[in-house]
Amino acid sequence: MTTAPAAADTIIQHLKDTETDPTDYDMILTGDLGALGSRIVKDLCWEKGYDISSRHVDCGEIVYKVIEKEFQGGSGAGCSATVLNSYILTKMKAGLYKRVLFAATGALLSTVSSGQGESIPAICHAVQLEV
Repeated sequence: MTTAPAAADTIIQHLKDTETDPTDYDMILTGDLGALGSRIVKDLCWEKGYDISSRHVDCGEIVYKVIEKEFQGGSGAGCSATVLNSYILTKMKAGLYKRVLFAATGALLSTVSSGQGESIPAICHAVQLEV
């Protein structure tokens, strides 16, 4: 299960709605997709005509050592909050980043649907930060 499709849909819709390009951002940041999910979100965006590969960074890739075979992982909410509030905002205050698209992801977990073998819906919210 990955929240990458939700992240890709939200990022693409944001770019369309704001008539921006990935290169208009210093960084496009997602929650904790892991190494595999990070690749998937880049591929899904590329398939729709948006190459985010030079701007996309995943919070999990910042917090954890990226080792492909481990696919890292942790709390998307924990990774997102930690990275945004310590690393990203500090860099923005220092003037190193001017514009960041922050796309936090999450799984809408349910013990009932999981127990019944149903798919797990995912959600993503995007916030554009500028200084």
